[in-house]
Amino acid sequence: MDVEVAVIGAGATGLFTALDLSLRGVRVAVIDRGGLLSGTSGSMHGLLHSGARYVTNDMESARQCIAENQTLSIIAPHSIFDTGGLFVSLKGDDDAFIDFFLKGLAEAGINYREIEDPFRLEPNLNRDVEYAIWVPDKVVDPFRLFGGVAYLANKNGAKFLLHSEVKGISGSRVITEKGTINAKLLVNAAGPWASKISQMHSSESQVIELMPTIGLMLVFGEKLNEMVINRLRPPSDGDIVVPFYGRSILGTTAQVVEDPDKVEVEEEDIQYLIEEGSAMLPRLAQLRPLRHYYSVRPLLKGTSARTATRDFEIFDEGDMVTIVGGKLTTSRLMGEKTADLVSEKLGISGPSSTAKTEIPDALSLYSLKNTIGDEVYGQGYALARLEEVLQA
Repeated sequence: MDVEVAVIGAGATGLFTALDLSLRGVRVAVIDRGGLLSGTSGSMHGLLHSGARYVTNDMESARQCIAENQTLSIIAPHSIFDTGGLFVSLKGDDDAFIDFFLKGLAEAGINYREIEDPFRLEPNLNRDVEYAIWVPDKVVDPFRLFGGVAYLANKNGAKFLLHSEVKGISGSRVITEKGTINAKLLVNAAGPWASKISQMHSSESQVIELMPTIGLMLVFGEKLNEMVINRLRPPSDGDIVVPFYGRSILGTTAQVVEDPDKVEVEEEDIQYLIEEGSAMLPRLAQLRPLRHYYSVRPLLKGTSARTATRDFEIFDEGDMVTIVGGKLTTSRLMGEKTADLVSEKLGISGPSSTAKTEIPDALSLYSLKNTIGDEVYGQGYALARLEEVLQA
């Protein structure tokens, strides 16, 4: 396969990069050892950040999140649920943090309003909640969003080589299990595996210091909240509950790991999440989680997993461009900035257009259309069919 750019990683950033470049007329191939969103992006919490979570310790990320929250809501409304979010302070929490938080929201330009009776909106809240603030948090279905991104990229000429692990890189040539891709430039969008790909490209590459960090989530069989519920305190474990279809998802932890392919979940981590989450929604302590799952965040190395920035960084490695950090909420912006640099290196003029490009609801094209099969297999079937089409 001969292309101009080979993108390694079919997660959120890789797919938006591929779409951005294909809309500029660049011949692109997307490679992944798994399927669409088989890594970090497909194991996210379901939250489309308003940026409020970061206004006290990561202002640049907060500003990026609120801007991209608004953009994605316009271009992909089929995948976004405008639930709103509540930040709640409990009896005994630090009152001084509230003022710090409000100041940060104003500085970031994030709309908010104080809620006098949060129990009317969320009856399952702990009655020890003493203060509540509404923010424009939303919920995103990543498979519906990025199924559409991949579909549109393919319609604009992007090729896909999925379920094919990268075995070697020679210059801008990528050797995979299923064949070799010859390109002029590579994009390394492999998330927590980006350092491995960078070293595969060149042992003399600059050291990209990542801090792969586990985020553990618990899925409960009841939908306990209509809005995203956040604890109004410095970011910590078990301080957010996201309503996702008919479920509630509690998260998250922040444990640094050496190898994103070797992760162990301890029972004590599960119990600690439940203990912390039930401080906001006591009903959680009475339920047994249906299941747990985790994602591995590709954080830029910082002093700790909680204080590390959620901003992103792009590395120019000659005939490879590597993008790391960031969040699913900011993935369109990350793709735009990556595509800007790649286009400059290829001598291609013209701005990004993804901020104004409507993303189709591609998964609906491949669903079983309200049949028993649709109820049983749901989005998994539609995503598998889409992958077949992308690789045809």
